[in-house]
Amino acid sequence: MNNSTQPSLIEYPCDFPIKIMGRVDGLPVRPITGRKRDTFSPPAWGTSITASTEHYRQVFIQGVLMIVKRHAPDFEEASLEVRISKKNTYLSLTCTIRAISREQLDALYQELGEHPMVVMVL
Repeated sequence: MNNSTQPSLIEYPCDFPIKIMGRVDGLPVRPITGRKRDTFSPPAWGTSITASTEHYRQVFIQGVLMIVKRHAPDFEEASLEVRISKKNTYLSLTCTIRAISREQLDALYQELGEHPMVVMVL
């Protein structure tokens, strides 16, 4: 049975947390191919590792926020939860949106999953 024909187990509207995990050490998870996507640029040569990691954190956060706000314009950035891994390789973002439909969530998950820095969306 197709997902779109199955009844939803979620009652809309509701607050819905989405966890997005991404790599922030400068290495993309997969190459950027196909349709136009949000892109990121490497830091300048000679930049310290700490500075470049911070650059990728900011790029990742801004890229995710741009996608989330496109699908949930009322999302409050102040509610964003951010956690970094022990080795500063991965960043976890939790965005709790006000979900209004299954189609909204499906489209949001699809676009987040296509971002080149995103490893996983839960």
